[in-house]
Amino acid sequence: MSRGLTQVLLRPTQLPAKAGALPLPVLQRKYLGMENLMFVYCSSKIIWTLLVTILGYASSLPVRDDSICTAEELAKYSIIFTGKWSQTAFPKQYPLYRPPAQWSSMLGVTHSSDYSMWKKNEYASNGVRDFAEKGEAWVLMKEIEEAGEKIQSVHGIFSAPAISSGTGQTSTELEVRSRHPLVSFVVRIVPSPDWFVGIDSLNLCEGDHWVEEVSVDLFPYDAGTDSGFTFSSPNFATIPQDTVTEITCSSPSHPANSFYYPKLKILPPIAQVTMVKLKKNQLGLPIPHLNQPAKSNEILDTISETPLDCEVSQWSSWGLCRGPCRKPGTKIRTRFVLLHPANNGTPCPNLDEETGCEPDNCV
Repeated sequence: MSRGLTQVLLRPTQLPAKAGALPLPVLQRKYLGMENLMFVYCSSKIIWTLLVTILGYASSLPVRDDSICTAEELAKYSIIFTGKWSQTAFPKQYPLYRPPAQWSSMLGVTHSSDYSMWKKNEYASNGVRDFAEKGEAWVLMKEIEEAGEKIQSVHGIFSAPAISSGTGQTSTELEVRSRHPLVSFVVRIVPSPDWFVGIDSLNLCEGDHWVEEVSVDLFPYDAGTDSGFTFSSPNFATIPQDTVTEITCSSPSHPANSFYYPKLKILPPIAQVTMVKLKKNQLGLPIPHLNQPAKSNEILDTISETPLDCEVSQWSSWGLCRGPCRKPGTKIRTRFVLLHPANNGTPCPNLDEETGCEPDNCV
């Protein structure tokens, strides 16, 4: 309340007492009424300010993907990973030996929105770095366990066996709950500097029910921790560390990159994952699911063919002019194949070229 009004109420004898003035009790009641009005006004203003602040804060909070899941508490899924990394679909620098194209084991987690295993355009954790570069899962598993213990954001960890070739299948089962409906996983591309495929926080809950089946095409990602351009690049740490980025047919924009196909608009999917909800029998138990064995060179759908154009080196310098004296001679320059064509790509041009010349030294 106002200090001036307070002083007036504390010193009533100082009020003017000239002719025609109201009696002192009446004046006191008037000042008290004004004080009450000021108090109500100030209180209303404070309450309004607090309300606006609270509403503004609430509107800035992130929307939780799992906050509206009202489906049954528990659901189980079969997850099938299909490798589509074939020489037909990805002919450039396709690894044939030491080691040949293959996939690491799958490491995944079911969780709430409070946890993130990896995220595009953000920095990879030490665990994701070790897994993407070397296939080592120990640090990543410790990170997952710590997140589960501290903020109860992780429900379970799942894994599936590695695939010994670029094409094939592996599978396992996972369990989600209404408080932990999100699925994330990573699978390393072998060989590669720090490349992987995976899913970040796929929500299997749609309001009051679980998704029956979902399939997602997978594309390669760079963990941002190694600067190698090719599948077989030696270890070359990225300093400072970069963020996780998607590898496309034009990015990184460098001809040496193993996924660089400038004539394509988009890379074909290098893998696919399918999750199928397991049904329950009459006793309320999940129907037994038989894991599909890994297949070495068989995928269920048609493999796309990526055309690969021939690439040749620059011309060498011209050779010596050869020929008899006083007659026109010839000289030759050559080039060699850097990359052989595949899948109806542009064929290689001539590798040698001849032109006329005047012999410099003749007998």
